Amino acid sequence: MKRRPPLSTAVIAGAAVLAAASLAGPASAVNYPVTPQQRGTAQQVAQAGVPLSELAPNAPDSHTVKRGDTLWDISRMFLKSPWRWPELWGMNLDQVRNPHLIYPGQVLYLDKSGGRARLRVGQQLADGTIKLSPRVRASSTDDGSIPSIPFHLIEPFLNEAVVFQANELATAPRIVATQEGRVLLGRGDSAYVRGEIPMQKDFRIFREAKPLKDPISGEILGYEGQYVGAAEYARQGETRNGADGKPEIIPATFSVTSVKQEANIGDRLAPAPAREYTNYAPHAPQGALDGYIVSVYGDAITAGQNQIVALNKGARDGVERGHVLALWRSGAKVIDRTDTSRPTIKLPDERHGMLFVFRVFDRVSYALILSVKEPVQAGDRFTQP
Repeated sequence: MKRRPPLSTAVIAGAAVLAAASLAGPASAVNYPVTPQQRGTAQQVAQAGVPLSELAPNAPDSHTVKRGDTLWDISRMFLKSPWRWPELWGMNLDQVRNPHLIYPGQVLYLDKSGGRARLRVGQQLADGTIKLSPRVRASSTDDGSIPSIPFHLIEPFLNEAVVFQANELATAPRIVATQEGRVLLGRGDSAYVRGEIPMQKDFRIFREAKPLKDPISGEILGYEGQYVGAAEYARQGETRNGADGKPEIIPATFSVTSVKQEANIGDRLAPAPAREYTNYAPHAPQGALDGYIVSVYGDAITAGQNQIVALNKGARDGVERGHVLALWRSGAKVIDRTDTSRPTIKLPDERHGMLFVFRVFDRVSYALILSVKEPVQAGDRFTQP
């Protein structure tokens, strides 16, 4: 294998996963966020790598990136603890704002020199040798580079999963009538709306908001909008004098553009924000973090792998997009039958899964269940990994 001299910069994690590459807009407009966690890691471990003891038992010497790979998959392939990826990739302060993006066909080579492990990236040449020459690209992530996690699992929820700090939906514009008196509205139907309507084209339709209560204190942390669909502002409403000289109210007209469930009279509208097509590199919280599952998104009581849950911690608690968290199952209470007094004892909590935070509000966050052994339900605990 031909090798260049050691790279002046090891491939940063953001490189592999788009520590912050936006999926929307031209490359020149992309702003690459660098979290304090990532910068702190860069300062501590740039070029250091990880101890060989931290490698996964069957870590390969090299891996050719293929379509469908994610940073999480690759980190798990090489490491016992995938969230330690920044140390393996060796973040570099000088280029941390300009991620190296990893593409199908590139070869990842595990360098085990000096008792430490580092991951290098290169291209396989026609003769089978690997040229270690990472390409630095500032570009959108819809160009074929690999994502941090399977993006299709969370993409719908970037628009649907919304938490309002107060129940703003109670006073939001509302559907007051339907096209031709229909009971339910589907895609392409017209909805007639009253209320204070912002001058914007795209709106989301919600049903009555559900309060999210802290499973421990019972405090309301926010209100989760029950997503119904999307609509476009088609025609402005007005109030004018009718034929009898009395004021006549003409509601605004909206066109339903998509539905998750059929819309109805009484549903509320909220302006649609800019779509958040951003991948965030998985990383562990910088300090201690623990909390509880508030609810399973949707109507289910329990959740499994690749489902979404709401957490009772948010931005004010230090939660960041990309945080990887450990799931714990509360230990059961049993009777100690070996003791004549038959005391009730509580078994230790058992760690049984991993979460990936992808959306953060002030006091609530949404996370994807990356792996789990038992069904997850409201009241289950999470901590830093």
